[in-house]
Amino acid sequence: MEHTKRQPRKLGWRFVLLAVVLAVLISGLVRSLWLDVYYIPSASMEPLFQEGDRIIVSRTDFQAEPVGRGDIVVFDGRGSFAPLNSGRGPVLDFLGDVGHWIGLSGGDSTYIKRVIGLAGDHVVCCDAGGKLTVNGQQVAEPYLYEGDAPSQLKFSVIVPPGRLWLMGDHRSQSADSRSLLGAPGGGMVPLDRVIGRPVQIIWPLDRFTAVARPTEATTTTAKNGQ
Repeated sequence: MEHTKRQPRKLGWRFVLLAVVLAVLISGLVRSLWLDVYYIPSASMEPLFQEGDRIIVSRTDFQAEPVGRGDIVVFDGRGSFAPLNSGRGPVLDFLGDVGHWIGLSGGDSTYIKRVIGLAGDHVVCCDAGGKLTVNGQQVAEPYLYEGDAPSQLKFSVIVPPGRLWLMGDHRSQSADSRSLLGAPGGGMVPLDRVIGRPVQIIWPLDRFTAVARPTEATTTTAKNGQ
């Protein structure tokens, strides 16, 4: 009697499906705990970030060193910059999340701004010299978009405990804490809504570069008139 050899089972689609599932799970774990990818949807943070940039955001940087003045933060704006409920329904919310996940679109409730005021700070714009001040001292702002004033809108706010006062670098194009002065919360963003710090521009390739935290020179203040 002729015996036939048993052919090895082909891995086929089951192996591919398992590999995809594992890749998604590992990616989800990394992006929820350490690093995430975000899309810059507007010009509000020019010149540092341009519309269409893709950035890597570290979720752990602020664990080692707390959020400070001058830091750039990516944050969940629900309840401050955006409604808690998008109103679009679960299907559109899911599709939006998928677009964000693969870096093709920005999250409707995710924002990127610069920290100007911490809890307890008195932030004013502008003084007699046309400068923004924090606790009575002028703030050096070398990151501002060329030609922009610190703010066309005058304001004087004291940041409550557990909150941040945030502004874009391209002030004339940025909807930020100034835009929400009359809203509940007064434009202040809860510190626990901060997702992380941008650490790398990864797209487009000609803009591939690391994003450093601001140096002491860019965050220190000078006495008024000096």
